[in-house]
Amino acid sequence: MAKIHELSDVLADQIAAGEVVERPASVVKELVENAIDANSTQIDILVEEAGLKSIEVVDNGDGIAAEDVSMAFERHATSKITTREDLFKVHSLGFRGEALPSIASVADVLLETSTGDEAGTQMHIKGGQVIGQSLSAVRKGTDISVKDLFFNTPARLKYMKSPQTELANISDIVNRLALSYPQIAFTLSHEGRELIRTSGRGDLLQVIAGIYGVQNARKMVKFKGEDVDFEIYGYTSLPEFTRASRQYISVLINGRYVKNFQVTKAIIEGYGSKLMVGRYPVAVLNIKMDPLLVDVNVHPAKQEVRISQESQLQDLITKVIYKELSKENLIPSAVKNLSTNRKVNTDQLQFNLNEASAKYSESTKPASDSTNSTEQQADPSTELFQALPKNGTQPIVIKHETELQSAALTNFQKKYTEEPKLSPFEENATTNETEIAEDLSEEKSKEKRFPTLHYVGQMHGTFLFAESEDGLYILDQHAAQERINYEYYRKEIGKVSTDSQSLLVPIVLDYSTSDILKIQEKQDVLASCGIQLESFGPNSFVVRQHPTWFKAGQEEDTVREMIDYVLNDSRMTVAKFREKTAIMMSCKRAIKANHHLDDQQARQLLKDLAKTENPFNCPHGRPVLVHFSNSDMKKMFKRIQDPHRPLEEQE
Repeated sequence: MAKIHELSDVLADQIAAGEVVERPASVVKELVENAIDANSTQIDILVEEAGLKSIEVVDNGDGIAAEDVSMAFERHATSKITTREDLFKVHSLGFRGEALPSIASVADVLLETSTGDEAGTQMHIKGGQVIGQSLSAVRKGTDISVKDLFFNTPARLKYMKSPQTELANISDIVNRLALSYPQIAFTLSHEGRELIRTSGRGDLLQVIAGIYGVQNARKMVKFKGEDVDFEIYGYTSLPEFTRASRQYISVLINGRYVKNFQVTKAIIEGYGSKLMVGRYPVAVLNIKMDPLLVDVNVHPAKQEVRISQESQLQDLITKVIYKELSKENLIPSAVKNLSTNRKVNTDQLQFNLNEASAKYSESTKPASDSTNSTEQQADPSTELFQALPKNGTQPIVIKHETELQSAALTNFQKKYTEEPKLSPFEENATTNETEIAEDLSEEKSKEKRFPTLHYVGQMHGTFLFAESEDGLYILDQHAAQERINYEYYRKEIGKVSTDSQSLLVPIVLDYSTSDILKIQEKQDVLASCGIQLESFGPNSFVVRQHPTWFKAGQEEDTVREMIDYVLNDSRMTVAKFREKTAIMMSCKRAIKANHHLDDQQARQLLKDLAKTENPFNCPHGRPVLVHFSNSDMKKMFKRIQDPHRPLEEQE
């Protein structure tokens, strides 16, 4: 008996579904992308039980012709591409023809659609089997409902996360699509509660404000640039507004959200030393390029892509972001730093979330003012709040775009009413986006970038106090000298002087065979900073001399650390290597805490700091100084108070 046989169509579709439909968020992504490809301007997503019970996507797009409806559920059936050449210049989000049949094979799907020129069509498919097809009186567009996801593959349900996690994944997908297409109005509702709404006005900054909060939108810096092959445009956050992971960086290539480590890394490198170690910016990067330069046919989910001329794109991104951030005054407010630290109260947060849970459970009641006030207790400047009550079962998502925030954003944008100067990327944008950035840029350009500081005193051998016309400044002396040293070593290491110090006892370094091969490949990079390695047996190197700028007593540690840079980064270049080495040396030779300076040394430190290119951060991203304004000082000593009111008014 033959052992090899052809799989049934339904089983083949279920296997494909394992790649395309991983969770409810995957279904939302595929259906909404189809709606976008159909030229929709309004897309509504309605989900129940975090998408496992029901997902419905309603759009006002082109719809599907009656004769094409049944074909749409066949494997590899698509209207997006026709020839092999089309595969390498894909303009649409979908093109593989796998999404609809894969979803229909593991769920109960009801499709209603119309092109507007004829009667609509209704089609019902469950578990890959056609239940029925008939005419339907529907408006132009498509309404597709997916119920009982994975009902016939119960093993898949074991791998689903908690309801709030699955709902958070759906929210994240909708957020990314809204950032990609600000000209489309999106709504996401969960069991009758609206979680996300965008206006569809083409205003990217307004979408960012709706997702991350109005106050955080004010901390975004607009950037744009282009070269022969690429055009980039978007927003990135000031160094004071960061997150602990890279997941808040959205990379959009020709309107498609993708995950690309090298492009994300280029955004981070654009900050230079302005970011704290372990902190990452919030950014939205739009990249426009010829479809021939990007291969989106890497994975069925289409989130992984290959980019031609990737290093050229990285350089463009890094340079453009670095240029924009170099214009910003980055001295943080001391009072704002203190208030930010104080407002993190886990007990209060748990109370707020429990309160929100109680409000949410009253799903039969319409939203009221009390509900809004509960939502506003959650800090709008933080990420999307999610919680599940300890004794409840319904997921809670507290969205940012409350009525208060929407009103604040409206007031914020009303201020900017001059006629905008639109770039090619902003054809669909409203005036607000350009005007906000230009107005803020003009205001900041009038400010003096770094103040003239007069030394006052020192505290605990660690902090320096200085005054200026606009208030009091407190400096971290270690961070300040790190910055000064860094800019010195960055130049000195770049010179690669022939001056070197011979070692009385050569340093012998042992490595594994794989490490030896990597080091040999990058010996020219090490030599660019004066580290000459000589082979010393099959798995060893010997170092007989070192640059004169090495710190005495730390020669071996310094050489090993520099070699580790090469081993940990396969794409290490001479420029990056010198940068890392300069950061290391600046830290090793900086003043440590509890080191007392005399007045002359302290004043000289302030003078040297003012001459640096970036006096605001140490090379590791920590702030060098903080500022108490004159009004801050007066408020702290109650020299500025609220006007007195009669006792009866206070009551």
